[in-house]
Amino acid sequence: MEIRRAGTVAELAAAEHLFDNPVRPEWAERFLTAPGHHLFLAYEDGEDGEESESGEDGEHAAGAPVGFVSGVETVHPDKGTEMFLYELGVAESFRRRGIGRALVLRLAALGRELGCYGMWVGIDAGNDVALAAYRSAGGKDDGTCSVVTWDFT
Repeated sequence: MEIRRAGTVAELAAAEHLFDNPVRPEWAERFLTAPGHHLFLAYEDGEDGEESESGEDGEHAAGAPVGFVSGVETVHPDKGTEMFLYELGVAESFRRRGIGRALVLRLAALGRELGCYGMWVGIDAGNDVALAAYRSAGGKDDGTCSVVTWDFT
């Protein structure tokens, strides 16, 4: 498996099957250029078990990405900077292979490199698959959180 930071709208569009909704080019560009926004893509190894090579145009020889993780650095005047794990997604046929764990660990490593004091994620109630992935990457459920939302649509 190869994990790479997304850097182009085309890479995000190629990962569209992993997202909840279609990629909007203007939102993708805004995400990629906004300071503190990060997205890593996971690509599966070649069918022969060897690492696949990236082509000159940046596309992966094995095809579309099989997983992603996104994170946003959040800063507060009295706390410093922490990494918010915005979303993790792995194609269903590639789950339970350690891809989610590897993606979370890559984002956590970036957070450490950037001087973040920690990382957090909100999880939908009953999403045991996500919780298992986060726990396998060293996360702990502190059991103290409720989520309150506002819908502006």
